[in-house]
Amino acid sequence: MKLPRGVQPDFPLGRLTTVRTGGTADWFARPTTEGELSELLAWAHEADLVLGTIGSGSNLLVADDGFRGLAIKLDGELAGIEREGERLVCGGGARLPSASAKAAGWGLAGIEFGVNIPGTAGGAVKMNANAYGGQLAEVLEWVDVATAAGSDRRRPEQLGFAYRSSNLGPGEVVAQVSFHLHPDDPASIKARLEEMRGKRREAQPSGIKTFGSTFKNPEDERAEGRSAGQLLEAAGCRGLRHGAARFSEKHANFVENTGEATTAEVLELMAEGRRRVHDRFGVVLEPEVQVLGEALWPEGWAL
Repeated sequence: MKLPRGVQPDFPLGRLTTVRTGGTADWFARPTTEGELSELLAWAHEADLVLGTIGSGSNLLVADDGFRGLAIKLDGELAGIEREGERLVCGGGARLPSASAKAAGWGLAGIEFGVNIPGTAGGAVKMNANAYGGQLAEVLEWVDVATAAGSDRRRPEQLGFAYRSSNLGPGEVVAQVSFHLHPDDPASIKARLEEMRGKRREAQPSGIKTFGSTFKNPEDERAEGRSAGQLLEAAGCRGLRHGAARFSEKHANFVENTGEATTAEVLELMAEGRRRVHDRFGVVLEPEVQVLGEALWPEGWAL
């Protein structure tokens, strides 16, 4: 099978992540239609290539040695946002904050929480992303999932949603997402969006090289209801650094790249934070950030 049109070799992936670390992908492409996406997935399957999907790059660490496979970033109509009555149909690569803002302008409510999820519609489905009380599954109507064998439409109950996870597997890409919303006054929706943006600005770092939450909030009873950020802060991790990687002074569950940090430095910092929380509370924090490529987890990560 010949190389599909638009596939680029040795593409630097770090620039596509918000934390700006990591190496190159062996192959990279930006499919703009479901046809192009299907062709790429079939090619990757035939060539026995590992598939990696880049959304907004806000929850992603790329290994310093790069990614030995095909990385794709959905573009064109696969990143579009359209209104169909009370339905909002988004490409898998559409940014959720943009979808929330467009819905508000159209007088459609129910997806306001997406304004504070700095990812794509497809990434939100894969990670079952929720924020500020908003529940993805409550407004999700269906998703079109593309694979090397074709595409199929799935309902929320078929996606195996759990905390920060779904049953979408390797080689499965969310091509389209439909949200069923309800009418409301545009000015009221926009006011709610601004209130949510304000809460995020107060609580989380912005305008710097960082990704979303580093660790998932634990369900362990020993956490006594505290979030990962609260546990990290209590364990003395606020402002802790390793090389150019630092736990934020504003929110201890956010890692910042203060200069030219490497992914290895980020992982070392994560391992130290995890160890401190375990030593102090007996709680094992699990990473929320996704890693693309063969990253070397530091000694002691397994605790």
